[in-house]
Amino acid sequence: MPKARSSAATWSLSAVAACTLLAGCSASVHAGKSTTPQMSADKLATIVAEKLAATTGKPKPDITCPENLAAKVGTTTRCKLTAKDGSTLGVTVKVTSVEGDQINFDIKADETASSAAN
Repeated sequence: MPKARSSAATWSLSAVAACTLLAGCSASVHAGKSTTPQMSADKLATIVAEKLAATTGKPKPDITCPENLAAKVGTTTRCKLTAKDGSTLGVTVKVTSVEGDQINFDIKADETASSAAN
């Protein structure tokens, strides 16, 4: 019978899932002349990774966000945490308030990870 293995990456994803909600995250936004101010997808991914690392006490995870985050209360986007073993965990970012050039948002990680592709 095969023996089940628990990888460090899976454990890290579990730790992130255990810390599913981080409140009070914020960052400056870039205000365009004719568009809603927004935070770049790259900057958002960096901030999410830093906050998750600070909460779990683990190294910064690999986070990617597919789109810029608009500075509008209620706006959400889905980012993805990818572990070293290829498994992934979804992370939802939701804008809670906008104060001047600051976007305040909550981060919520999914409870379960997706398996690595074969």
